[in-house]
Amino acid sequence: MAAGGRATGGEFARYVDALAVGAAECPLPGSGGTATRFEELSAVARADLGVARLVEGHLDAVAILAELGGPPVRLGQHWGVWAAEPPGSELTATRTADGWVLDGLKRYCSGAHSCTHALVTAVAEDGRRLFAVRTGVAGTAATGAAEADPVDGPGCRPVGGTWQAVGMAGSDSPDVHFTSVPATPVGEVEAYLRRPGFHHGGVGVAACWYGGAQAVARVLFEAAGRREDPFLDAQAGAVDMRLYAAGTVLRRAAEEIDADPLDRAGTAALRAMRVRALVAEVCAEVLDRVGRATGAGPLCHDRRHAQAAADLAVYLRQHHAERDLAALGGTVARGTGAGR
Repeated sequence: MAAGGRATGGEFARYVDALAVGAAECPLPGSGGTATRFEELSAVARADLGVARLVEGHLDAVAILAELGGPPVRLGQHWGVWAAEPPGSELTATRTADGWVLDGLKRYCSGAHSCTHALVTAVAEDGRRLFAVRTGVAGTAATGAAEADPVDGPGCRPVGGTWQAVGMAGSDSPDVHFTSVPATPVGEVEAYLRRPGFHHGGVGVAACWYGGAQAVARVLFEAAGRREDPFLDAQAGAVDMRLYAAGTVLRRAAEEIDADPLDRAGTAALRAMRVRALVAEVCAEVLDRVGRATGAGPLCHDRRHAQAAADLAVYLRQHHAERDLAALGGTVARGTGAGR
């Protein structure tokens, strides 16, 4: 990563380009290879959660464009999905004589300095819509061109100082300010949220969390392998059990997505909520147990572990804790009751 934790075109581009061509092409959700897709995401996350956040966004954009009939992603393009809508920021879309333009502030724009394109949610007069924009980033690792800030994309500007995170610093997720940015609509009003793939993509994020937990667990298994200690062994056993459960649930989810990619049974949202809640709980437990078992040593002397632990703690906040559990409980108790 570049100075200041910014994710540049290098490592991110190499992962994306490797997944985009040849035998390593990453399957779309519901294509029959969803388990492979989740395994790819977990593998990237085991190596670097910041890069995984960018790769997951790119692969999600590829899937969204395919599902909503957008243009295919070309080799050398690196996409993000900027769809966070926290309080205090609103991006508006206006239809002009020359087409749609976007104005306002968008928060948590991962890959703001490295993505060439982005899918962005914005509020239009007729409701929330999804748009494709060029961010203005020039050059990719695939072409060997020099990396650059978005100086040739008028009106689309990352806001300096708005991403102060230590964990997930490499995801490069600052606010981005839009001023009359030309945009192409993708799908109809609310299509981004209503499509089945929205929930399939949410499970893909959990696959990244799972890979991050595997990375955090590394120091515990290595420590237990170096010496016999019943307390280390007990924590290693507890961590292994939870990781096995999370991996099993992700594989089961992949099978269910492949069996019903269009969500004709209406269970995609419930499945995504269950999987994300379980994997998030496993990841939190892994962070806690590894810390209790190994103490401060790895956090202070093993940069790779310290970064993985910090990254996972931040990335997990995409799960909204009790709010998401309340949504799950309400769906089960007062919804269709599927799976009860």
